[in-house]
Amino acid sequence: MNTQTAAQSAMHSEIQEQAPQLTVSPDAKIPVYKSIILGLQHVVAMDVYVVPFLIAMLIGLSSGQSSALIQATFIAAGLATIVQTYFCMKLPVAQGPSYVPLGAIVSIYAASGGGQLGWNSVLGAGLIGAVLVIVLGFTGIFNKIVKMFIPPIVGGTIIFIVGLSLLPVAIRDNIYGATDATINQNVLLALISGAVLIIFVILGSLFRGKGSIFRIISVMVALVVGCISANFMGVLHFSAVNDAKWFSMPQLPFADFGFSFNISAIITMVIIYFVLLAETTGTWFAVSNVIDKPLTDKNLNRGVIGEGISCLIASLLGSTPVTGYSTNAGIISITGIASRRVFLAVGVWFVIFGCSGKLAALISSIPTAVIGGVFTIVCGIIAINGVQVMKNVSIAEKEMYIIAIPMILTLALVMIPQDFLHSLPTFVQYLLGSPILAASIAAIVLNKVLPGRK
Repeated sequence: MNTQTAAQSAMHSEIQEQAPQLTVSPDAKIPVYKSIILGLQHVVAMDVYVVPFLIAMLIGLSSGQSSALIQATFIAAGLATIVQTYFCMKLPVAQGPSYVPLGAIVSIYAASGGGQLGWNSVLGAGLIGAVLVIVLGFTGIFNKIVKMFIPPIVGGTIIFIVGLSLLPVAIRDNIYGATDATINQNVLLALISGAVLIIFVILGSLFRGKGSIFRIISVMVALVVGCISANFMGVLHFSAVNDAKWFSMPQLPFADFGFSFNISAIITMVIIYFVLLAETTGTWFAVSNVIDKPLTDKNLNRGVIGEGISCLIASLLGSTPVTGYSTNAGIISITGIASRRVFLAVGVWFVIFGCSGKLAALISSIPTAVIGGVFTIVCGIIAINGVQVMKNVSIAEKEMYIIAIPMILTLALVMIPQDFLHSLPTFVQYLLGSPILAASIAAIVLNKVLPGRK
């Protein structure tokens, strides 16, 4: 067993008493049928289809190209989840497409002339950047950075801001701003799915033992009840499902697309990958806290390697960079199920969805507000996990600023006007476009710069 770093050991000792009670541990073996059901529960709570949809809209892809990108994204997410969970980091982590590279992808595509050549430049830059990330993991440089710069107060703050940064998005975009229905219907649907989730979690807590089934299926039941309610309101539509094909072949590299290597595009994507690593570290800490298993040197190095391999797979499939999804940490905390077998099922489900247009269309038909009601609670759970990490840390003046400034910065960047953001230099856009990255850097810098108690 690898020796834990001083920072990780300190964090473990502080959260040991407060870690959520798991029903099933990461290495526990559960029946296949249960893994399939619980895996689907994670899949439907992840908005994996949104990123490729946004990219297709932003760069003007045709409907056929859009479908191919969404299909490739699902398959990439599935293979990446299996690689990270079973072969690299070996923790219950689900991978999905990241929002961080959106601006860079649009810039690279436009600067390379658009069309197939522009997309080839995006994929080529992603390919080279992924290889560099793999090298970074093998050399152990990233682990040394974590050991030096992320003690419990910083780690807890990063987990907290992961949840905090997602909350406004969940409420504003997934509930108030959802276009599936009117705002009154959206709010009602979110309240219904959120209330069902809470009721089932409470039932699982009241009836221990066999009653834990209520907690385990809470997310799935909340989404199903939300969809039934949406159907009664007349806002659940399956026309896209009826039009989709049951099976379609995925894209093949060098047959359906190629790779172009442009130095400026590569440099841009390498910067994006550093942003991704900084963001996904918050997810890893969140999962580590939920399952009460501190991150070891081996976990971190293998996690970086897994992130690189995952992004390499995504590029080879004609998709965009993937990263760990913090949503799943909240679901683990709610259900108490952390078995890696469930996440193997998550990966398999994604691949199946990627090969079946009908199934992919079915999951994308769930009303946004229904997912928003569940997602909002999940975000709150993630934020509370960060508070648990910091609970036993002595909060003096220095610690107050380490927590408060990143919290303020996170909310400020979540609400920043997009017109103002796009008027800034490109590198600054990348930095401020990711609230988690900017707030994490602020927490790290404040911890090093501010004087502590003598």
